[in-house]
Amino acid sequence: MKLKIFLVFALLVFKTFNATAQNSSATLSGLIKDKTTKSPLPYINVVLKTAKDQKMLFGTLTNEEGRFNLTNVTSGNYTLEITSVGYKTKSQKIFVGTLSDFLDLNTIELEEDINTLSEVVVTSKSSEVSAKMDKKVFSVSDNIAQSGGSVLQSMQNLPGVTLHEGKVQLRGNDKVMVLIDGKQTALTGFGNQSGLDNIPASAIEKIEIINNPSAKFDANGNAGIINIIYKKNKQEGLNGKIGISSGYGALWERKTNLPTIRPQYQMTPKINPSLSLNYRKEKINTYLQADYLYTETLNKNEFVTRTYDDGTIINQQTVRNRNTHFTTLKSGIDWNYNEQNSFSFSALFGSEKIIDNGDEPFFNQDYSQRLRLWSFLEDELKTTVMASASYEHKFKQPGHKLNAGINYTYHREDEKYFFTNTLPASVGQDAFKLLSDEKVVDINVDYIRPLKYGRFETGFKFRNREIPTNMQFFPGANSPIDANAGGWANYKEIIPALYSNYIFETDRIEAELGLRLEYVKLQYDVNPNHPTYKSDGYNYTEPFPNVRFGYKIDDKNKITAFYNRRVDRPAEVDIRIFPKYDDAEIIKVGNPALRPQFTSAFEVGYKKTMEKGYFTSSVYYRIINGTIARIATTVPGSSLIYNVFQNADKSSSVGIEAVYSKEITPWYSFNLNGNLYQNTIDAFTVTNLYPTPSTYYGKRQQMVSGNLKWNNSLQLSKTLKGQISAVYLAPDIIPQGKIDSRFSVDLGLKKTVQKGKGEVFINATDIFNTLSIRKDIQGEGFNYRSKDFYETQVVRFGYSYKF
Repeated sequence: MKLKIFLVFALLVFKTFNATAQNSSATLSGLIKDKTTKSPLPYINVVLKTAKDQKMLFGTLTNEEGRFNLTNVTSGNYTLEITSVGYKTKSQKIFVGTLSDFLDLNTIELEEDINTLSEVVVTSKSSEVSAKMDKKVFSVSDNIAQSGGSVLQSMQNLPGVTLHEGKVQLRGNDKVMVLIDGKQTALTGFGNQSGLDNIPASAIEKIEIINNPSAKFDANGNAGIINIIYKKNKQEGLNGKIGISSGYGALWERKTNLPTIRPQYQMTPKINPSLSLNYRKEKINTYLQADYLYTETLNKNEFVTRTYDDGTIINQQTVRNRNTHFTTLKSGIDWNYNEQNSFSFSALFGSEKIIDNGDEPFFNQDYSQRLRLWSFLEDELKTTVMASASYEHKFKQPGHKLNAGINYTYHREDEKYFFTNTLPASVGQDAFKLLSDEKVVDINVDYIRPLKYGRFETGFKFRNREIPTNMQFFPGANSPIDANAGGWANYKEIIPALYSNYIFETDRIEAELGLRLEYVKLQYDVNPNHPTYKSDGYNYTEPFPNVRFGYKIDDKNKITAFYNRRVDRPAEVDIRIFPKYDDAEIIKVGNPALRPQFTSAFEVGYKKTMEKGYFTSSVYYRIINGTIARIATTVPGSSLIYNVFQNADKSSSVGIEAVYSKEITPWYSFNLNGNLYQNTIDAFTVTNLYPTPSTYYGKRQQMVSGNLKWNNSLQLSKTLKGQISAVYLAPDIIPQGKIDSRFSVDLGLKKTVQKGKGEVFINATDIFNTLSIRKDIQGEGFNYRSKDFYETQVVRFGYSYKF
């Protein structure tokens, strides 16, 4: 029955977002020599013709050193013809593919006898989905329905992407590594996700999704990689773009508060001015991207009913009204010193100020008695500074280059919480303060050598990371806060890594073989007076191979296969020993004994190119050892629940993803994207040590889940575009329970004005107000059900002008 469901779903599910076509052109280069004397031959005629009708497309002469370059050669089959007085004409079949931007034909020797050289390859496919094997690229400006929001919101319509509790999931898995301009930064987290909901989409040019990363990338993130590309123009002279957007969310109250607490936020305002400047002249290119995002948000509005085995029932609500000020500045300079050497320098500054005002009432079963009111104020400031310098040396052969770079990141987290703990017989004042300074140095060296049928890549990366943290608790009367659990901790991480990749391509075959070798040493020192945890850490040396293979059945049909091995190293917040009290009775705690989880992933795919459309599908399988998950337990004599990160046993996911895109008429096109998968979590046993040892026995869980996204694009006139997007997320399992289905519809309009230089838009998300998160959790001795009616319905409007 499950197999039938998979097969039927494979015919129905499809894609939901417009992707920008990848650059499918390349530069051909080579060296012409005399076969007898081996000396270079200058001023030799080199002509590129179509293979089918021998029509001449490009022509050039070799330079004084006998070298030639043919640039911007689109994918396809060609004949390379070399002629010169005194030498016999030489012809060679050439194929230009889509995997390499540079092809090296090596040395070509001329003699009196005709010598037909071996074949090379290049194919052209104009498609919304990248023809390259490693990634899909999406333009943020194409997502009209999410314009004016954050990067996180702009991702929710991307194929294979879902959002859950402020995190991005790829194919139902949130172990995603997020990069900015190809680098890990504290702005989005090293090895985890953070801050995506506060980065303005107005600062972003495009988003890359890499489901099967090569060995060139850090091995962290078993679900894949999302690379966020900031705007950076390279047009001659001074140019730029200025814009402003605004909006309102939480348009009405979705569920009434429990009694005696402050009102929920309604009609929450948003504002996002942005400025992009670029100046290019001769050898210098400078740029500046500046964005400010202010939002008021109903960040959380969760209703929870807890039921204990002894019959106790507690009803609670957590309402969190949030004000956020987020400023980002990114600037840099590119200096082309000469034709062979160039330098780039860039800096990024981010400041995120968050003020949370919230109430958390606790009532008995029939709401006749309020057991506790936990009112809180959070004052948090996150500051990020990043500086990068890189050097590129280009060898005489195009595409043959050496890159070196250094990246420094400093991130400070300054967090203060103030609580009023109101009980039936007393009122207490509680507080805690967290100060964390993260310092990261990354050094990388990369070497790329074009080959006749592809390229070879190799490189080295070294990371040194340190995060000293200090937490101080100030409990009041009858406080749930554990004052003894504070103190200091210091996270130290060293990661050297080596990688090599070989890419091969002909007119039928695409292949890549890579290996990354990483050594990781993590040391976590903690306050020796901590009541539960002691210093801990781990180290390993592990290989992370990747294999890719593609076969082109013909110009319109292609099959691919992938394998890679990846790791998810626990983030510093996952092992942080301090309990967090944003919920007074369901408390999150890290675990310094947490270990990495390792994943092996397999995928087989198929792509068919059709007239004004395409169809792709893939079947994938992932198996994870040492699955990282939060496990909720209680301790005897207390109703408090402790959510602690643990390594469960094995888990796996098998699924099928399909995409169909079609232009029906010049004014209407659609994408359907579907993902059907079966998640399995094997039985496991873990012991939460905090605050006292408590063992949980997890039963085997299995569920078929998935999502379906339908994106409709309307070209209403030459200057007016529209978009309607619908997303359905099926029920899914989570550790100790499940999450219910979710559904939403977004729409947007964008109009070009002022002869193409100006642009105005209006959009609305979750127009039917149907999106909410419902979870069921089953623990030892208790269970709880939660419903979070956080802010999902937002109307935005804006204007931008290019100059």
